[in-house]
Amino acid sequence: QVQLVESGGGLVQAGGSLRLSCAVSGSIFRINVVGWYRQAPGKQREVVATITSGGTTNYADDVKGRFTISRDNAKNTAYLQMNSLKPEDTAVYYCNVLSGTNLYWGQGTQVTVSS
Repeated sequence: QVQLVESGGGLVQAGGSLRLSCAVSGSIFRINVVGWYRQAPGKQREVVATITSGGTTNYADDVKGRFTISRDNAKNTAYLQMNSLKPEDTAVYYCNVLSGTNLYWGQGTQVTVSS
């Protein structure tokens, strides 16, 4: 049973920072890609950032320069450092991992940015 547990969400003022964590536990052989996604009320889930096992990163255009994705392979943990937060970043943030052909999702963590 593979589990992903996100943490680090909360309420922050515009311009502030948060660091999200995604801890992966269970029987998982190799994590190929880790992704952070978000879903705002009334909107579809969208990709925020991804990182491969080799460290290659990709970001959505509206978070480039503000968010940084990273991973600690030894700890099976991924992070999303979010700086200069804006009200439009308010959403539930989810992490997922791709291991072989298996895709796993966490339960999400709420991020609320007040203006």
